[in-house]
This record gives sequence, C-alpha cells and structure tokens, in this order.
Amino acid sequence: MPAVHHKLLLEDALQDSPQTRSLLSVFEEDAGMLTDYTNQLLQSMQRVFGAQSEMGLATEQLSQRLLEYEKKNFALGKGDEEVINTLQNFAKSVGELNSLHSELANQMADSMVFPLIQFREKDLTEISTLKEIFGIATDEHEAAMVKYSRLPKKKENEKLKADLVKEVAYTRRKQHQASLQYYCALNALQYRKRVAMLEPMLGYTHAQISFFKKGIELVSKKMDTFLASVSNMTQSIQAQLDSEAEAMRMAQRELLSVEDTIYMPDKDIEPVNRTLIQKAGYLNIRNKTGLVTTAWDRLYFFTQGGNLMCQPRGAVAGGMILDLDNSSVMAVECEDRRYCFQITSPSGKTSMILQAESKREYEEWICTVNNISRQIYLTDNPEAVAIRMNQSAIQAVTPITSFEKRQEGSPNPDRAKPGAVHAASGASQKTGAAPEPEDLIAPGTPIQFDIMLPASEFQDQNRAGGRRTNPFGETDDDCSAESDGNHFLIQTQHNDSLLQQVFAVRFLGSMAVRCGDNQEVIYEAMRQVLAARAIHNIFRTTESHLMVTSSSLRLIDPQTQVTRISFQLGEVCQFAAHQENGRLMGFVVEGRDWSDGDEEGEPSFSAFVFESNTEGEKICYTINLAKEITEAKKDPEALAELMKNMPLTNDGKFLLLEPETGDTNDGAGQEDLESEA
Repeated sequence: MPAVHHKLLLEDALQDSPQTRSLLSVFEEDAGMLTDYTNQLLQSMQRVFGAQSEMGLATEQLSQRLLEYEKKNFALGKGDEEVINTLQNFAKSVGELNSLHSELANQMADSMVFPLIQFREKDLTEISTLKEIFGIATDEHEAAMVKYSRLPKKKENEKLKADLVKEVAYTRRKQHQASLQYYCALNALQYRKRVAMLEPMLGYTHAQISFFKKGIELVSKKMDTFLASVSNMTQSIQAQLDSEAEAMRMAQRELLSVEDTIYMPDKDIEPVNRTLIQKAGYLNIRNKTGLVTTAWDRLYFFTQGGNLMCQPRGAVAGGMILDLDNSSVMAVECEDRRYCFQITSPSGKTSMILQAESKREYEEWICTVNNISRQIYLTDNPEAVAIRMNQSAIQAVTPITSFEKRQEGSPNPDRAKPGAVHAASGASQKTGAAPEPEDLIAPGTPIQFDIMLPASEFQDQNRAGGRRTNPFGETDDDCSAESDGNHFLIQTQHNDSLLQQVFAVRFLGSMAVRCGDNQEVIYEAMRQVLAARAIHNIFRTTESHLMVTSSSLRLIDPQTQVTRISFQLGEVCQFAAHQENGRLMGFVVEGRDWSDGDEEGEPSFSAFVFESNTEGEKICYTINLAKEITEAKKDPEALAELMKNMPLTNDGKFLLLEPETGDTNDGAGQEDLESEA
C-alpha cells in the first residue's frame, strides 16, 4: 500500500495566507526534527566506522537509534509504517552483527556514512538556505507594502506611485519565486528522507555480507528477500519523487507564466462582486498606541457566519473581533490613507477602521459586511438573496443632494412641504402577517440625503434689516427656555405653545413610503437609507437642531437659526426609535398629492431618518408629550388634568424634562460631521 504524502500546494504560495503559513510551520518543524535525527544517526554511524574496538557498543546504540524513528512522532510521518517496520528489522540485524573487522572501514565509509553525509549537506542545508531566502523575501515584501500603504491619496506623485507599484511587484514576485522553491524542496524532502534513512543501512548490510562469511545464517534466502524488498521500496520511493518533482516543476512553470498585473496592487481586472456573503484577505487595521498616536497593522481577516475573524501570522486559528449582525459599515477618510472603511457595532460603542489594498477589495469588503449585517447568510439560499437585494438597491438608490419642490399648479401650495415625495398610488396594505418591504416602500423610490435651505429665507432676512427671526416663535420679552443645571425647563404659560425642546440631530435621509400607520415602515426606511449611504460612500452629515413644540416640528440651522423645514404636529402620523441602535429615530409625515386633479388630494407619506446625540427614545417621548398636549388643548379640563400629572417647578411656570445629553450649542459650528449610524 503506497504511503500517504503530505504536500504544500504551490497554488497557495502567492496568497501566503495564515493557513498556508500554519501548514508551512508543520513542514519546517518536521524538517527541524529530521535534521536533529539525521545528525544523531550520522554520529552513530561514524562511531561504528571509527571505533572498531567499541563496535559492539556502537552497533547496539545504532540499533536503539533505528528504533527511535517510530517514537519521534513526525508531524508528517503518517504513511511511514513500511519505513518504520523496515528500520525495526534492521535494528535486529544490527544487534546481531556486532563482530565487525577493520576491513569494513572503507566500504562502510562509501556505502553507509557518505550517503547520509551527502543527504545532510545537500538536502538539509538546502532547506535551511531556502528558508533564509524566503524570510528575507517576505521581509522585503512587507516593507514594500508598508511604503505602498502610506501612499497619500491627495496630490499623489505619479512617479512615486509607479516606483512603489514596481517595487511591490518586484518584491512580490521575488517572494513568490522563493516560496515556490522552498515549498518544492520541502515536498521533495518527504521522499528524500525515506531514501536517506534506508540507503545507508542497505549499504551497511551489504558490506557486512561481503566481508563476513561467518554470518552465513543471516545471508539466507530470507535476508536476501528482505534486502530485495527494501531495495525495491527505495526505488519505488525514488520513482515517486521523480514523478512528483516533474509535476511540481510543471506547476511552478505554469504559475510563473501569469501576467505581471497579478503582482501589482490596485490592478484588478475582474469587476466588483457586491453579492458576497463571505470574504477573506489581508487588511490594515488602525490601533491606538497613545493618546493621539496610532499605528497600522497588516493582519489577515475573514468572515465566518456573522462574525469578523482575525488571524495573525503564526497563529493556528483565528479569533472573533466583532459580531457583524446588525452592524453598520461606511467609507471614511483617515490619516491621508486610501480605501479606508469603518465598521461599527449596533450599540455604537465598538468600531474599527480598516484599510484595503485596492479599490476592488475595498468595495467588496463594504458590500460583504453590509450583506452579513442583514443576516442574509441565515437564509436558505443566501447567494440568491444577496443578488436580489443588490439589484434592488442599485435600482432604488439614487443619491439626491437637495430637496425638489412639489409640482407646480398645486391647488394648495401652502401645504406642500420641502421633502414631500410622491408615494405610489394604490399601494395595498397587508394585514395579519408582517408586511413585506415592497408593501412599505415602493421599489425604485429615490432617497434624499440633505435639506438645502431655500434662498428666499436669506432674502427675507436681508429685507428685515439683518435681524434674525426667533425660531422659537417668541419675542424678546417672552424668552421661555431656562436651565437650572440639572433639568431642562419649558415655560407653560405661553400663548401659542406649551412645550418646546431642542435636540441636536443629524439628518440622514428621507424617502416616500406607502403607509403611515405602521412602525415597520420607519425601520425599513432606516435600513434603506443606511444601505444607500454605504453603497454610495456618503458618510458626512450636517448637524441641525430639531425643535419639538406642542404645535409643530422644526429643523433649524444652528448657525443662522433659520428653519430648514417644519411640519405641523398633526401631520406627524408615526414616530419610532431604532430597536438596536438607540441613537437612530425617524417619523412619518402625511401630506397630500394633487397630481390626479382631486381637490382634496390623495394622501402621501414621507419618512425622515435622523441620528441624535442622545437616545432616540427621548425625542419620541417628547413628540408623544406634544401630541398629548395638543389633544388636551381641545378640552380645558383635560388640559388641566394633564398639567397636574406633569412635573413642574415650584412656581408652576415650567415643565421639568430630562436634560439633553451633551450641549446642543456646541454643535452649532460643527458642519459635515461623520455619522456613526
């Protein structure tokens, strides 16, 4: 039965993955143990050759050494049973051949000692030399990759980039050639070690038979048959080595005949695959080394189910560093490096910044993490689901940087609000089972990512003599918001509004939806807005102040105090905070669509998504409180009863609410903040 041979796959030499490195370390460990064992065996044979007076003791020690081969437990020793049995038989023979003469010296030198010395000096020394060359080539490639990774994104020097690309390609080719030679030598060593173990003992036994006729009992047909089988076995192993060496030479020649672009980073020819649900490869990860200093480490990352794993070189297995379920991923600009993206956990407490080697890798990693975060891998056919969702996202997501006005000729233009988009007519609502995404939002609905302030607002301010309009709708004498340092106080004795509270928020996007009576439509709008930002690399947002009153919602520019957009509280038909990421909240606004010529207009709904500096539940609580006050206004007795249940200050003039987390005034001058959603 032929022996089972372990091999290093030459096709994996270029990728140089931790799995290949781990298997390589097993081969290196085996080669190191073989070197140690060969030196010990050679010492024993030299003692037999040089110490005739101690021949008996030397042969006994040699016999013990031959028996130790079985106890060495070589990592790649599976399939060596024939060699082990043969060495055990040789050990018995050596134990009986303890009456050697000095005439054996020359033949033992030629047939026993010399082959083993040649094996050690030629084969084992070659392994050691190739290992050093491979290490040097690896270090040069790592150094070249570090230089290339530091290549600036802006105002980059084309000549410098070309030189670095050539240097990376040269060092990568050099490492590839060194690894191929090293792998071939290690594969061949598995055959040569068997020949090297058997050939010296075969020569030693022939020398004993030739020079000593006293051991005629040993030179019987049984011994002749045994020696013939050993000779046939070594010839068979040599034939296998020759065949394997030829196959490795052909594979090496084929692998080296590829285009030079395979060694060049950022020279990908294949298109980006946006439907992946698993991916692996090297990435640079940013680590903090001090209060303001950071360092980048190049590690091997791979996805496993819904987890992101990392495996350093030399490690036997990888470890989980982040759960990707319901996480968010977006492109970022970091330290003048290209192809950087950030992955954030659902809670927002854990995030990491990674850098890809090329644009294709960068886009595929973002798409893969986004697909995994949606838990597509848990479906029965994840590949088909990923393809369908990617096609839907490409068709539905169209970045719009400003809000368009409603159609001209509307019978009631005052009701048309900026950001109101037309919903598909005749949308059916399913009852009972959970609604499908198509029932909540029409496929192909555009998403709007910013609210541009109309020019008329600035003209009105200039005509007013430069005096700003108070966005709270108050005069200078009716200033109603105060703070006692612990709670936010809202004046209760106001003519128009009994409640006013301001929250620092960042507008993420809005889109037309098909219904306004289901919170699931808000969650689906959040998912589509975040997915659109990730696909189109839109990661900057503008901070605004969302003011909630008992009559309306206003989005105010913190710098100019101009209202960007406002809604009557009665138009807000649904509001909710994200179930996983508490900083996300949204609401649905009901409007009217007069495109069909109906005087009353068909109802239309728009969902608005925000990210807040505080918990989204607080904003939802405030909106709910405002609606309760609005309803209570219709009945003075109900209003009085509601006021009794509200926490008031000692003088009864202010509502006592939870304070806003973080100073909203601090965000007045911070534009283009980076969203963590």
